[in-house]
Amino acid sequence: MQAGPNDFPPYDWVFFPALGVAFWCFISFVIGIQSGWFSLSRRFRAQADPYGQTRSAGPFFYTVYMRFWLHYSSVIRITAAADALYLSVLFPFRIGHPPLCIPWREIKIGSAKFLWMRYVVLTLGNEERIPMRISERMARNLGIGESQIGAAS
Repeated sequence: MQAGPNDFPPYDWVFFPALGVAFWCFISFVIGIQSGWFSLSRRFRAQADPYGQTRSAGPFFYTVYMRFWLHYSSVIRITAAADALYLSVLFPFRIGHPPLCIPWREIKIGSAKFLWMRYVVLTLGNEERIPMRISERMARNLGIGESQIGAAS
């Protein structure tokens, strides 16, 4: 039987999925660099899980905006612990996004308004100054309240 013009050679069934995975990894890594996640990971890579009393928000039904308004919709889990803010992304997006542990002393808290939306702005890293905008609802779920926003401004 002769191969027709619409038949793929057998190796294409391996090549195209591998190419798709490589492209996915490349895009995830580039987004990690542009959003500032990669810069933060140099100093704040998580070495342990959060301990003590924690409050978590995400990953689903929340959008987080990082540097250059790059957004992460329903992929970031944020955990607020007594010692630090822990950030992680879902496994398929982990390339270029290692889990982070940012001490509270390295976070400045403020607020911003864009069009009709109000955000809590967490400026991450005293050296890096990477903005992370979260909804007020997410901030409340994490225990970041109006008193902290006002005190940090």
